[in-house]
Amino acid sequence: MAASTLFPSPRNILIKEVNWLGDIIMSLPALRAVRHGFPSARLTVLAKRDLASIFDGATWIDEVIPYSVAPGMSGIADRVRIVAEIRRRDFDLAILFPNSFESALWAAMARVPRRVGYATDARRLMLTIHARPGTAAIRSHQAHYWLEMVRATVGIEGDADDFALKVHEPNAEKMRAWLASNRKRNSGKLIALAPGAAFGPAKEWSADHYATLIDLLADRYGAECVMLGAPAECPRCEEIAQRSRTGAIVAAGSTNAGELAALLSLCDGFAGNDSGAMHVSAAVGRPTVGIFGSTNPLRTGPMGASSHALWRHLDCSPCLKRTCRFGHYNCLREISAQDVANSLAELGALG
Repeated sequence: MAASTLFPSPRNILIKEVNWLGDIIMSLPALRAVRHGFPSARLTVLAKRDLASIFDGATWIDEVIPYSVAPGMSGIADRVRIVAEIRRRDFDLAILFPNSFESALWAAMARVPRRVGYATDARRLMLTIHARPGTAAIRSHQAHYWLEMVRATVGIEGDADDFALKVHEPNAEKMRAWLASNRKRNSGKLIALAPGAAFGPAKEWSADHYATLIDLLADRYGAECVMLGAPAECPRCEEIAQRSRTGAIVAAGSTNAGELAALLSLCDGFAGNDSGAMHVSAAVGRPTVGIFGSTNPLRTGPMGASSHALWRHLDCSPCLKRTCRFGHYNCLREISAQDVANSLAELGALG
């Protein structure tokens, strides 16, 4: 890790984190680079309230400030409180991972003297140190997007492989108890499945494919599956569990982000759509199979040697669309349950 070229060296740093769980995991190498680049500084992370618990086990972060913003006019008071929280802590450097105008506005209104980020979303004048995304940021894996930003702005070099996420032991204890109460079989492998994707159906492997996979893993390997997801994805998880002959545990809607990481760490492997859960699984070191349709695994695939992305790379993909413009979703349909099971086996999740 190269030392920062920023002078004077900051003593109190704010990192405004990105707003999606998967993006947070992919930004971890840049966040760790900031920690290594400024080892004696106090490091605080500002993160959305529903994502903040993902940092429960990150003892190398000094403070996490969770926040939420209500919709409409009622959100004005929330924004005022956020700015006040930032100002009260007397930060001397704010590094903004999101590209949003609002994140820069908060730091500027809080009078943070040095404000760092990409000059996007018409916010250049609110940044005291800025950069434009270069080739590595745009064409490489998304992890390099934030690594390139901190390199270009404050001179810190990071490592894209430095994305491991430590699980908070109280979360692990809670999830062990949850599994003890909910598992249908006390022995055999436990495979996590995440059938939802907030982006849209062009990222969602079909319910029938998931049901087939559940039965294949049970019949061939004696494995049990646990279905993960946000509260809104619970109906889809329940539907898939009911379609399968052997059934599955449904944990969707039952965990926060930190508990999700803990639950994944207790599983033997993971298979699912391009989603936050996929990235968390890779970050806690589980064998991880990502199922890709409209998105590009070269850009947002699961990281690490124990991960594999299944992608058919048809002529029309990656289209990056929410729905298939041809209506056939062949990029997903052509990936079979057997393909996913084979990948899990090759990664050692079933042996």
